[in-house]
Amino acid sequence: MNSQLTAYITLVCTSGVLNLYLCLYAFVKRHHYTNIAYYFILYTASITIYCFASAVGLMATTLEELKFWTIIEYIGMPFSPPLGLLFIMQYLGIKITKKRITALLTIPLVSLIMVATNDWHHLHYRVFEINPILGSPYIHQEIGIWYMIHGIFIFACMFIAFLLVIFHWRETAKVYRPQLISLLFGQLVPMLTAFVYLIGFTPSGIDPVPMVLWLSSLLYLWSINTSRMFTIMPVAKDAIFNSINDGVIVLDEFNRLIEFNQACKNMFPPLDKSMFGLDFDMVWSMLSGRSNSFKPKKEASIWEMQLAVGHLECIYQVRTSSLQHANNNKGLLIIFTDITELKRLQMKLEHQAYYDELTQIYNRRAFFQKCEQEFSAAKKDLSPFTIILCDIDYFKRVNDTYGHNVGDQLLMHVVKVCQTQLKEGMLFARYGGEEFVLALKGRTVLEGELLANKLRKHIAAQPLITTQGVISVTLSSGVAEATKDTEETLHQLLNKADKALYTAKREGRNQVQVYKEI
Repeated sequence: MNSQLTAYITLVCTSGVLNLYLCLYAFVKRHHYTNIAYYFILYTASITIYCFASAVGLMATTLEELKFWTIIEYIGMPFSPPLGLLFIMQYLGIKITKKRITALLTIPLVSLIMVATNDWHHLHYRVFEINPILGSPYIHQEIGIWYMIHGIFIFACMFIAFLLVIFHWRETAKVYRPQLISLLFGQLVPMLTAFVYLIGFTPSGIDPVPMVLWLSSLLYLWSINTSRMFTIMPVAKDAIFNSINDGVIVLDEFNRLIEFNQACKNMFPPLDKSMFGLDFDMVWSMLSGRSNSFKPKKEASIWEMQLAVGHLECIYQVRTSSLQHANNNKGLLIIFTDITELKRLQMKLEHQAYYDELTQIYNRRAFFQKCEQEFSAAKKDLSPFTIILCDIDYFKRVNDTYGHNVGDQLLMHVVKVCQTQLKEGMLFARYGGEEFVLALKGRTVLEGELLANKLRKHIAAQPLITTQGVISVTLSSGVAEATKDTEETLHQLLNKADKALYTAKREGRNQVQVYKEI
């Protein structure tokens, strides 16, 4: 064995030993690190297999031995670039999915199978033999179609990994940049060596990549020990920015769009990077279809906004706050929080709390809450205030004869007929059972009596038509007006109306009685 070959083997073994050390070190310490350690373990393990198989292959003396150790090399070599890419993606906070892992590891697996079965199809190596001039272990090879696919793929993995690190350089704090330097050279060294090898500028018949991998290994080792890579890692700005559930828009000091996150893109699909640099008024007009409808203020503020997005009507809570850019220029941060479902739930709960489930008019609780306010306002303004209490005559008989389902239909029928005669500002509610109440602010007892008789006549003239027959309906009502006595309460006024209603029922029903002081 000549001295040159011995030097090659030594360099390759050095790379293998260093990567084995890194693999075992990360494996032993894996519980102290995040998930990134597992990608690093697989990455260095694949390089270790590649290096040691290459070293043993350099000591082979027959073609069969060279083919065997080449197959062993391919257990590691084609997998190391995609695993390195996954390692860097995890390091930079880029989301890794099962689909991405499968896509990255499929071609390496096919490459391994192609090399192992090359004698049958020659798709990877068209010619693979001992160099007739240099002899073993130097190889004379002519590449096949799959070798080209394999070569492009592994080079692309290293190049993409290199670019990802470059693109995240500016947004990474200086304290973490030594880690990025080690990652950059960790990809650059084998990538350049592979490129030089492919264009034929390296010793013939020898793969030089394993000989230089010790440089990458030393850089990783230095980074782990000095800058605590794996223990303290930068989380990429994009990963944080785009993981926020709220939509975020960033404007510069001239109100021009300079950034937005993925959540904002989801909220407003027309939003696009081509809008960068446009005035926000123009951008908002494109997003909402409204011009001059949104004037963000530089100071912190918060409000709600209803907006049609596609076929959906959405409600957003909008927050703005000033943002300090470089050179002390103040921009603006606009945050959109989708509160549509929250508002719908809130409205649903409010509806359940204040509306009668059957008739969909105010319930007793809502009546008292709103009527107290109107009653107090009327007393303060010295304006008249009248209450009408209505009761459906012989309602229990309808329930007993036709069933509760028909009874419910009768209640809804009465409400609909009454609503056709009521004007805006009249407070109409279900008081309980078959009783209803009307509060008339600004109307006297005479006006209340006229309205009660009007309702009574309309109800009597419109019987309920059911599958079980026509059911006549009549209404009894009691009317009372608040006195000028400022001490009188709403409950006292309702009690007077209730007494008048009792009189109407006692006198034969289907009539209106006005409360009279005894």
